[in-house]
Amino acid sequence: MERVSTMVSQNPVVIFSKTSCCMSHTIKSLIREFGVNPMVYELDEIPRGREIEQALSRLGCPNVPAVFISGECVGGANEVMTLHLNRTLKPMLTRAGALWL
Repeated sequence: MERVSTMVSQNPVVIFSKTSCCMSHTIKSLIREFGVNPMVYELDEIPRGREIEQALSRLGCPNVPAVFISGECVGGANEVMTLHLNRTLKPMLTRAGALWL
């Protein structure tokens, strides 16, 4: 879990994803459409990806995509889409320093 903490603390927006997951693709596209360049870790392509996935589950992010903003897990696709529809995602990205208006 320490490794995950280090990974999410190095960038304002971090997405743990899988290349074959359509929801991961959707969330990465949504975040990028705002002009944000998230750090993306493809769990099915990186060394020890399975271990990281298990650590994410223990941290309360049991599914991919797992989105972290300012080092905090905001959730998966449903939670990120809810933030977007409530118009709170963009301000959150701005506060994190990932987006400049």
